[in-house]
Amino acid sequence: MLEQHGIRPTSNRIVVVKALASRDYPLSMSELENLILTIDKSGIFRSLTLFRDHHLVHAVEDGEGGMKYELCHSPHTDDDDDRHVHFFCERCHRLFCLHDTPVPTVDVPEGFRAGSFNYMIKGVCAECAAKERG
Repeated sequence: MLEQHGIRPTSNRIVVVKALASRDYPLSMSELENLILTIDKSGIFRSLTLFRDHHLVHAVEDGEGGMKYELCHSPHTDDDDDRHVHFFCERCHRLFCLHDTPVPTVDVPEGFRAGSFNYMIKGVCAECAAKERG
């Protein structure tokens, strides 16, 4: 995966990719630090920055002003076409990737050029909603 994105696979980079791949939701820096005890914060951040530059990960706002990181599952190394909706639960504060939810098309005015977007829905997840009902 690293080589496919033009990144030399070092042991630290492999550890960071494996940590990201171990979860099906985006991870914050502190979550990555807790998962990866063998690499310091600056080493993890350097890997994430390199991965972003090579479209191997993308950063998403977490619903509370922070950033979380997730692997891009796009086959393209020069563009991130792994666009999907994120859902932030206002009760449990988890962030979910909604891969099967269509992302609406937004036309920007003439002369503008969109570079990235973050489609975030905030509300109550199914698990928290069920607890509230029951």
